[in-house]
Amino acid sequence: FEKIKGKLGFGCMRLPMTDGEVDKAQFNEMIDTYLKAGFNYFDTAHGYIDGKSEIAIRECLVKRHPRDSFILADKLSSWYFEREEDIIPLFESQLKACGVDFFDYYVFHAMCDKYFEKFKEVNAFETVRKLKEEGKIRHIAMSFHDTADCLDKILSEIPYIEAVQLQLNYLD
Repeated sequence: FEKIKGKLGFGCMRLPMTDGEVDKAQFNEMIDTYLKAGFNYFDTAHGYIDGKSEIAIRECLVKRHPRDSFILADKLSSWYFEREEDIIPLFESQLKACGVDFFDYYVFHAMCDKYFEKFKEVNAFETVRKLKEEGKIRHIAMSFHDTADCLDKILSEIPYIEAVQLQLNYLD
C-alpha cells in the first residue's frame, strides 16, 4: 500500500463523453492534473461505460504514462461469468483492453453476501489467487457493499484479501 499516493482514487465509472465516446482530450487533461497533484490510483471495471472505460484507460493513461507511475485496479464482476472456466478469458480480455501485463489490484466487485456465495461456488477466489501467483495481479482486493457482519464473514473465510475498497462518490 505504500505505493499508493494521496488519499483518493480516480474512479473511471463516469467519464466525460462526446457523441457516445469518452472525450479523450478531457480525460487526458483530468489524468494529467490528477497525477501532477500527487495521486496515482486509478479504478475501472469491465462494465464501466459498456467497456469503454478500460479502453480509455489504455489510450489516455497507459499509452501516455510510464507503467510505474500509476496504480491500476480492475474488477471481477459476478455478472460477467457463470462458471470457473469463464474467469480467465474475462481477465485476459481486461488486461488486453487496458493495455497492461498485470493489474496492481484485482477487485472482487460489489461484494455482498449473494455475490460472495457465487464467487465461492465457481472457485473464483482460488482462480484469482493463482493469477496473483503468476504475477498477473499484485494484490487481491474487494469492493464492498453490505453489512459489517458480512464483511467480517468474508475476511474470516478469505484471509488473503489484502484490501477493501469502499466507495464514496460525491456525485451520489
